[in-house]
Amino acid sequence: MVETVVKINQLQKKFGKVEALKNITFNVYKGEVFGFIGPNGAGKSTTIRTLLGILRASGGSATIFGQDVWHDAVAIHSRLAYVPGDVYLWPNLTGGEVIDLFLKLNHQEHSDKTDELIEQFELDPTKKSRTYSKGNRQKVALIAAFSTDADLYIFDEPTSGLDPLNEEIFQKRVLELKQAGKSILLSSHILSEVERMCDRIGIIRQGEIIETGSLEEMRHLTRTVIQVQTKDSLSDIAQLEGVHDVKTDTAKQNKVSFAVDSDQIGIVMEVLATKVILSLQSTPPTLEDLFLRYYNNDSQEVNDNAQ
Repeated sequence: MVETVVKINQLQKKFGKVEALKNITFNVYKGEVFGFIGPNGAGKSTTIRTLLGILRASGGSATIFGQDVWHDAVAIHSRLAYVPGDVYLWPNLTGGEVIDLFLKLNHQEHSDKTDELIEQFELDPTKKSRTYSKGNRQKVALIAAFSTDADLYIFDEPTSGLDPLNEEIFQKRVLELKQAGKSILLSSHILSEVERMCDRIGIIRQGEIIETGSLEEMRHLTRTVIQVQTKDSLSDIAQLEGVHDVKTDTAKQNKVSFAVDSDQIGIVMEVLATKVILSLQSTPPTLEDLFLRYYNNDSQEVNDNAQ
């Protein structure tokens, strides 16, 4: 049986009359990377701050390692590493001194791995923190976190301010943690980052979890884009169930592109085969397609309610 590291059940958080979190429920299991996605303001950071014991929940429950996140926060923190999306450092300490302080606070020591990370992220540890850019402040926190031997790593928009090369280093290090059996909760709005690393995904919208599962499990909700040219006419393709946004290539006869619901691909392919396929290209759905579909549906619902 897979060990549950983070367990959140109907978690709620209110700020006065504002409901920031509404019955949030999801789990993070041992040895997996769980992607927590949604736009800014959806409730990702509020959920994480509640998990860290910074905020007290208004309702529901949340445990890490089987311990209550509010009452047992000190014990929990001894087994986790955390990197926020906006890191603030002691201005008069050097980057190296801050890294060592973070490690000491977590009962860890500066190691060869720390030096390797400093070199990989190309951080100058001798400079005062007040001289650092946002990206360099993120590097300090990431180096300290990856140097820490923790059971759970929580990253809240961790690559904000990093260049693509450092983003790639971050992704590589996260996958190494996963291979070592560590658990990772990754909050991000960079969909390619989540898609590359995460085993399962939770989508949050306006303080509510609207879908959880692996990307493969979610792809039934998305559409595949098909580009096809056939010998026979495709004039009736738009009438098929599950086919959307049909566009005709005026430069080539019987060539069209369209989107098709994933659960209708088999039927559509059977129809295309009867028309003698000359060329065919399919583009599988991405996490971004799924994400945009949810939010576009939400916008449509708002417009419908306003009418």
